[in-house]
Amino acid sequence: MPRTRSFVQVDVFSTSLCSGNPVAVVLDGTDLSGEEMQRLARWTNLSETTFVLPPTNPEADYRLRIFTPGGELPFAGHPTLGSARAWLDGGGTPQHAEHLVQECAAGLVTVRRGEGVLSFAAPPRVRCGALDDGYLKRIVAAFGITRERVVAHQWVDNGPGWAVLQLPTAWGGPRPRPRPDPHPGRDGRRDRRPSRGIRVRL
Repeated sequence: MPRTRSFVQVDVFSTSLCSGNPVAVVLDGTDLSGEEMQRLARWTNLSETTFVLPPTNPEADYRLRIFTPGGELPFAGHPTLGSARAWLDGGGTPQHAEHLVQECAAGLVTVRRGEGVLSFAAPPRVRCGALDDGYLKRIVAAFGITRERVVAHQWVDNGPGWAVLQLPTAWGGPRPRPRPDPHPGRDGRRDRRPSRGIRVRL
């Protein structure tokens, strides 16, 4: 039988209402299946929706699962900060006064507590090195550029799937404009992941 769960939307990276990076936080994700979490993440239609759960590691204060509309992430930055703030404001009490510890699929993440500010040390990268040719082709197609414009490329992925491209200065033409990925995702929807996790350096 359905039950009521506390749900908040947090404005991250801002002190002004509706001017930050939003994340939806379900403060009690206990007994929800991964499929139910994914369905709710699609419904919120935010870049990320998180679910707070009891920790399985005694060093952690809580466990967090992070979903985008297209799938689950092992870690992501602004959902970590937004969920930590929501957990504290919802009455969560950390084991240590100066920091709290989040358990997620990427491991344990320490979130430091300053004067009204939260910060974290990013977990180790789960993927590094050069992009494979097929993935790079998808990126340049999405940005409407040629492979020859790419000076260097690599993964800097600690969970969200960040890929970095270095391009020459834009003096020779217009700046690239992202286009929808022509490849469908696993469920038939357009796969947003290649353009969501890309940083282009000009």
